[in-house]
Amino acid sequence: MENVFEWPRVLMNELPYSFLLEVVFRVAVMFLVLLVLLRFAGKRGVKQLSIFEMVIIIALGSAAGDPMLYEDVGVVPGIVVIIVVIILYRLITMLAVKIKPLERLIEGEPKLIIENGEFVLNILNKENLAADEVYSQLRLKSVEHLGQIKYAYLETTGDISAFFLEDEKVGYGLPIRPELLYGTSSVRSSGTYYSCTSCGHSVPLQIAKDTCERCGKKEWLKSINTIRIS
Repeated sequence: MENVFEWPRVLMNELPYSFLLEVVFRVAVMFLVLLVLLRFAGKRGVKQLSIFEMVIIIALGSAAGDPMLYEDVGVVPGIVVIIVVIILYRLITMLAVKIKPLERLIEGEPKLIIENGEFVLNILNKENLAADEVYSQLRLKSVEHLGQIKYAYLETTGDISAFFLEDEKVGYGLPIRPELLYGTSSVRSSGTYYSCTSCGHSVPLQIAKDTCERCGKKEWLKSINTIRIS
């Protein structure tokens, strides 16, 4: 316990304060190298990054970070690592364009998560996706309830794309406005339709059961059938 909170070691790890000037130089060099090479790599926006590209970013961050901070890690080896990572990225990307199975392996495939106003069963758990995250993205597309959606896909970037039903085909669906969404209940006393909060299955009040016949859950919410206004 004698070595706990030795401030010279905690603050500078026994390095001279002059090393801070070297840290500034190292950071500037690695930052410029990353900026130039990522520009060469043709990176997309952060929100558009796929899992494969996130791996590349993590690798680049590790390669750039160590030379910035540690005196025993040279700047040149760090630059070499970054260049190799970028070359591998470009090579794999070019191969993926020509070899579709490789593209599907590294980029993944879009997944159908909603069909005709109902969640595709078990897809949220399989894709480790929270329903609230889906609702948030759909609200950004002016969606008020799931009954307005014909198909919705989870893209490889994590975004959700949606195809909408024509106005005359919009049915009752699970509302996703926050002030309505969190009023769930196992009791159904009024209203014409109710929706299962787990899968979005909507049925008339008179035939709704205590347990959803589609997913086996018991939480219900009064459905709405408003037309989507974009």
